[in-house]
Amino acid sequence: MSTNACARALTTVTVLSVLTGTLLAAIRVRLQQSVSSKTSTSGQEFTAVLDAPLMVGTRTIAPKGANCKGIVSKAVSSGRLKTPAELYLRLTSVEVNGKSMAVQTSSVGRKETGHAKRNTVAIGGGSALGAIIGGVAGGGRGAAIGAAAGAGAGTAGAAVTGKKDIDYPVETALTFRLRQAATIP
Repeated sequence: MSTNACARALTTVTVLSVLTGTLLAAIRVRLQQSVSSKTSTSGQEFTAVLDAPLMVGTRTIAPKGANCKGIVSKAVSSGRLKTPAELYLRLTSVEVNGKSMAVQTSSVGRKETGHAKRNTVAIGGGSALGAIIGGVAGGGRGAAIGAAAGAGAGTAGAAVTGKKDIDYPVETALTFRLRQAATIP
């Protein structure tokens, strides 16, 4: 082998392209800061660390504890009577050999269930209870007044207790999936 060929071989850097079907397709991290549907906004950055080393075959690409960054892809604060909370996160980079490796992952998160069933129970239950108490105390007219008062109390109770935001505290473990191949430096 010529001297030039040897020099080229020694200076060639191996670059791996990891496809979405490989074991690296799942990236497990632990949040380094809390993220909440109440306080976070779409586009806000968050930090995390790898919860397990990234491996391709037997080669460690990044060790456990390597720094990662991501963004909040969607954050919706819970309303009192409507609008269930939503919180979705996406990983954007993983530190590999001191360099940031860009990744494109699917979003991880959830949407809370709607408030309709709980609100119906609170308002309907308050109305029924008010009608019973009003009927006992004042007959038919008392039942109507009691039903209206009970419905109002049920609505107020639903409004006061209605917010159910989503919180991911520090150290929450999340698993992201690659959407596109990632090139490892």
